[in-house]
Amino acid sequence: MNFKNIKTFGELKSSDFKPRSVKEELRENLIKKIGRKEPAFPGVIGYEDSVIPDTERALLSRHNILFLGLRGQAKTRMARQMTELLDEYIPVVAGSEVNDDPFNPLSKYAIDLKNEMGDNLPIEWLHRSERYGEKLATPDVSVADLIGDIDPIKAANLKLSYADEGVIHYGIIPRSNRGIFVINELPDLQARIQVSLFNILEEGDLQIRGFKLRLPLDIMFVFTANPEDYTNRGAIVTPLKDRIESQILTHYPNSIENALFITEQEAEIHEAQLKKIKISDLVKRLIEQVSFEARNSEYVDKKSGVSARLTIAAYENAVSAAERRAIINKEKSTQVWISDFTGIIPAITGKIELVYEGEQEGPYQVAYNLMEKAVRTQFVKYFPNPETFKKKRSKDATQNENPYKAIIRWFDAGNHLNIFFDLRDEDKIQLLYKVDGLYGIVKKHYPGLDEKENALLMEFVLHGLASFSLISKKLAEGKFEFKDLMGSMLNLGNESFGNEELDEEDFN
Repeated sequence: MNFKNIKTFGELKSSDFKPRSVKEELRENLIKKIGRKEPAFPGVIGYEDSVIPDTERALLSRHNILFLGLRGQAKTRMARQMTELLDEYIPVVAGSEVNDDPFNPLSKYAIDLKNEMGDNLPIEWLHRSERYGEKLATPDVSVADLIGDIDPIKAANLKLSYADEGVIHYGIIPRSNRGIFVINELPDLQARIQVSLFNILEEGDLQIRGFKLRLPLDIMFVFTANPEDYTNRGAIVTPLKDRIESQILTHYPNSIENALFITEQEAEIHEAQLKKIKISDLVKRLIEQVSFEARNSEYVDKKSGVSARLTIAAYENAVSAAERRAIINKEKSTQVWISDFTGIIPAITGKIELVYEGEQEGPYQVAYNLMEKAVRTQFVKYFPNPETFKKKRSKDATQNENPYKAIIRWFDAGNHLNIFFDLRDEDKIQLLYKVDGLYGIVKKHYPGLDEKENALLMEFVLHGLASFSLISKKLAEGKFEFKDLMGSMLNLGNESFGNEELDEEDFN
């Protein structure tokens, strides 16, 4: 039956419509989704065996929820997607500020109107997208914002005394009645404001400027919090935390594969870039590895976390770096090279919080080091581990002959390679083929690739060998310089390889 055609309470009573609470809606619609094996939270990746089952159990239990986790862990996204578990439309008393249920009105306005009009009480239909309220907790949030206050203008216009309930202006929580209400960063809410939520969660009482109202609000509360807030900015007061029935811990992706899905899903790549720029699986994995390295870095504040937004922004910057180069060189198409990674540094520096040691190193140097570690970690998944060939063993020299020997000898002979960031693809490919043994090792491990794919892996080998200190790499103005290790060490004097100090100008 199309309930939306019903316009009065009398018509609604004589229909098959059955009113139910918001938590009953969530529960019953979730049961249907689980029964049909449909995802309750589509697009949320990496939580299939942890956060999503916990959330589903909480919804089945009709619990209010606290999502506790570091930034960029899809806490708010999970809350917003809960609206899809609500009924598509529900009936409300027409003109009600608090989405009054025609069967059980709460506000003075709706009660008086129902008493006056009876079965002719007019009703409206509210879509589930309008049944979501959200508030970011900040120190300046007041009880009036959340609960409500007396409106002197309304009192004057309606010629009501301040003792009349009609002068109340309801806050965002009562206006979210029969819906989902989210408070983000709950510990940032002042303790006295948190106290005002006690009775709403438990008894349904509201107190506004001396008015004690019995409003059993029908709300699904979802709170989010970051663990660092407990020590740095505030805390969730214990009685409030006790009233939130389910606390669910969120986390970052556990695998590169999950992280790849998230980044590709969330990154906003322009249509023109998609047609022009190719980004290989290798490059995508290197970008993801940067965030994994950052989460384990001694220079990065682990309490603050490293958001998935880092890799999303880095992915977009890498594509844009390749596009910019193609525009400069008037190339119709190109790919993202390893040398384009200098373009992702601004996406890294803006997304990590450094500890004292990291501040001493400097954000650009930390970002550069994270990229180097990412190359080193991923390199051994594509090519033989250079560490196994660093120490010569006389007994099994033939079995353990260094596959990178020809490349290292080429540099040891005094040759060097300058890879400029804005080099044309053709010129870069010709440059890479000059290095003895470089094409051979790629061809041996990855036969059947086209010219550009070969060249990308050849460039990757150079960066990989440099990360293992088998050759020297220096970031100079507008280019990477690859040389032999010993000669570079002599030139650098006391400056240690791989730890050159980087200034912001080096990346411009």
